[in-house]
Amino acid sequence: MYSEKVMDHFANPRNVGEIEDANAVGTVGNAKCGDIMKMYMKIEDGIIKDVKFKTFGCGAAIATSSMATELVKGKSVEEALELSNKAVIEALDGLPPAKIHCSVLAEDAIRAAIDDYYKRRGETAPFECGGDCHSCAHAHDHGMDGEE
Repeated sequence: MYSEKVMDHFANPRNVGEIEDANAVGTVGNAKCGDIMKMYMKIEDGIIKDVKFKTFGCGAAIATSSMATELVKGKSVEEALELSNKAVIEALDGLPPAKIHCSVLAEDAIRAAIDDYYKRRGETAPFECGGDCHSCAHAHDHGMDGEE
């Protein structure tokens, strides 16, 4: 059901906690399943120097949060914005269809933190939802949560 990588990131999550002097913080949630992810970043010169998370949710939510932080740490903001939920799933060697929404939340938490980073700088983020992104609200509309 769950890959060894999912189980490892659930049992031994990386980058758990808060960053006191974070300059990018994003919180996302899924009302349907109750998962909540909060992502903290310290961004310097456009590079994500540190990233941590706090997740209230199932094992898959914790594992996807952990993997997402591993995938963006040390990357540029632009590279982090390219992270997709599919990349998180691939890095974890797959997720059950009913848990795909957890990877969507992880992607959204990264994007929410980066959006916060731009807002704190008085800038507009170089992305917008427009209704066709993979945000949590739209994931269910597009059947991405593994349910019909």
